[in-house]
Amino acid sequence: MKKIKLIIIIFLVALFPFQEAVSMQSANYKIEKDSINFGGTDDGQSASYKLKDTMGEIGTGGSDSSAYQVNAGYRQMNETYLAITSPTDVTMSPDIGGVSGGTGNGQAVWTVITDSSGGYSLDIKADSAPAMQSGANSFADYTLATLGTPDYTWLVASADSEFGFTPEGNDIVSKFKDDGVNTCNTGSNDTPNQCWSNFSTSYENIAGSFDPNHPDGTATTVKFRAESGSSHLQVEGSYQATITVTAIAL
Repeated sequence: MKKIKLIIIIFLVALFPFQEAVSMQSANYKIEKDSINFGGTDDGQSASYKLKDTMGEIGTGGSDSSAYQVNAGYRQMNETYLAITSPTDVTMSPDIGGVSGGTGNGQAVWTVITDSSGGYSLDIKADSAPAMQSGANSFADYTLATLGTPDYTWLVASADSEFGFTPEGNDIVSKFKDDGVNTCNTGSNDTPNQCWSNFSTSYENIAGSFDPNHPDGTATTVKFRAESGSSHLQVEGSYQATITVTAIAL
């Protein structure tokens, strides 16, 4: 029986390099920065402002040359920390029969960590259209019943072959949440294996938060699915989709 192998190639982009150096650390904590001074506060605020101040520091300010850049002082070096995990490429399973059809599944998990006061955004895109290809052959991008709204239940016609995805996690956007019955883009539920959509070659926001989540971070799982219908003849081969995920500190 002819078999079809499905592979997801994953690329990552983080818009803000994370800081690797810390002032002090142990197995239980990290202090990214510290200051010797005689006053100031980290939490001055009201309904209309926030204030972080330091008094008494010396030798503060920015300086640079052709070989280095120094932001000296507690406030000067207050940069955004952004980190994202790097999952390995995904081999979906089981293989699909070229004549008999079938469904292949896979998943990848990205954990984003940031101390940005504005939170973060997690976006995804495919590098080609259709996303899943093997030479001149391909799986069509998943067909939505209603344009722009994920399908609560995965459904591919018996004469078609299609490829799509759904994200799951605490920070997924409202588009991929559901009412717990049969409708996506409404409600607050994150029902497993529901709310399927198609890939685009333009970035789509799938998760994010307006609050920092350092140091634990937040994981988002993207589940991939490809199906060849029982009356569809899919040419055998190793099909690949290249997916790029970008984390942005807000």
